[in-house]
Amino acid sequence: MFDSLSNRLQDVFSGLRSKGRLTEADIETAMREIRLALLEADVNFKVVKSFVAAVKEKALVSEVLDSLTPAQNVVKIVLDQLTDLLGTEGSALELSSRIPNVIMLVGLQGSGKTTAASKLAYRLKKQGHAPLLVACDVYRPAAADQLESLGKEIDVKVYRGDGKNPVNIAKTSIREAIDNLKDVVIIDTAGRLHIDEEMMSEAAAIKDAVTPEQILMVVDAMTGQDVVNVAAAFAERVDFDGVIMAKMDGDARGGGALSIREVTGKPIKFTSEGEKPSSLEEFHPDRMAKRILGMGDVVSLIEKAQAIADQEMDEAEAERMARADLTLNDFLTINKQVKKIGGIGSLLKALPGGEKALGAGQVDEGMLDKMEVIIHSMTPGERNKPAIINGSRRQRIATGAGVEVFAVNQLLKQFEETRKMMKKVQSSMGQPTLRGKKSKKGKKSKGRGLKGVPGLGKMSGADLKNLEDLLK
Repeated sequence: MFDSLSNRLQDVFSGLRSKGRLTEADIETAMREIRLALLEADVNFKVVKSFVAAVKEKALVSEVLDSLTPAQNVVKIVLDQLTDLLGTEGSALELSSRIPNVIMLVGLQGSGKTTAASKLAYRLKKQGHAPLLVACDVYRPAAADQLESLGKEIDVKVYRGDGKNPVNIAKTSIREAIDNLKDVVIIDTAGRLHIDEEMMSEAAAIKDAVTPEQILMVVDAMTGQDVVNVAAAFAERVDFDGVIMAKMDGDARGGGALSIREVTGKPIKFTSEGEKPSSLEEFHPDRMAKRILGMGDVVSLIEKAQAIADQEMDEAEAERMARADLTLNDFLTINKQVKKIGGIGSLLKALPGGEKALGAGQVDEGMLDKMEVIIHSMTPGERNKPAIINGSRRQRIATGAGVEVFAVNQLLKQFEETRKMMKKVQSSMGQPTLRGKKSKKGKKSKGRGLKGVPGLGKMSGADLKNLEDLLK
């Protein structure tokens, strides 16, 4: 969504970095380009005006212009201002001690409320809660059926009540939750194609009937500037607590997402990309700002990877990989983990500059799939001991996988180089342990994580180049 804006801003910064010193004229030119980039991204013009004025004021001080790296200072100022625009700090979903907690979703028809309700229920269920979905949209054909279908997919009960009166359905859902030991009630309300008095009155009546702990407005991120007017109207009538920004994987310009918090004062709590139940993510303004400026989002990537590794890697695998004793089966495990993160595309987008490489077509998205097919064409013995794979075996594997022998040779070469690289890191570290894994004595090891890998600092330039080539 932010690709166009990100590319424009990075071009502006590249122009600044090419200058040893910056003059007021350079700053003026850069601010003009930033203003145009934001307006083209469909950011509210009042937001653009205040944003550019704040950046310009901070960039024109002598400490910036006379510093040794003025361009970097300007980038830092834009980053800080963009983070402030998006909300400074994340606004997590807060639940009270009341049982059940009630969360009410509002928004226009087509914004993705029903899907967002199921995703939120899935997220809360993964956190140990027992959610109940409530179908209060009695106007849109098959709305309740859609919610029930989504509820079955994630194994969450859906309450439909009498299917006629939304306020009564919301009221009786509280008793339903108590009777069935549900601690969170998520109410999916009706929407319209545009704001009208009937929709607003009904939302206000449901709010008065159930007094929800949280009211979340679901916004279609592709709506553009009009989303600001819609949010302002809902804020006036139902005073919502935060925003779920849906359809962030669309190709719209994303100006609404950048404008909504500044105009309404309401924080973005979650963003949603894709249709999977797990695609609802907590919003972090600083991470989003870095992504927009092409700085990647490594923290979120590490959090996803750590969660997957903790779920799937058993003690034997952890010990073997800690000793750098890789097998081709480990390659398959890594492949599955990368896919769960979102594939090579998501991996690259989280790395600084990765989106440019992805956009330039320098990355083969199907590489891991080809690798998996080749490995599955091997016998268990060949996967555990790749050294036994001679010429005739390579031909057989290639035939079974439907590839040329060259592809098998390339895979085995990459595997061997990766194993050598890990052994170098392991030898320079001494005896590594993986965070949170149990040793043979049964005690949980502290581990050192990625930050505690001194071997990376001792690797030669040639080794680092090889590692870079492998990542490519």
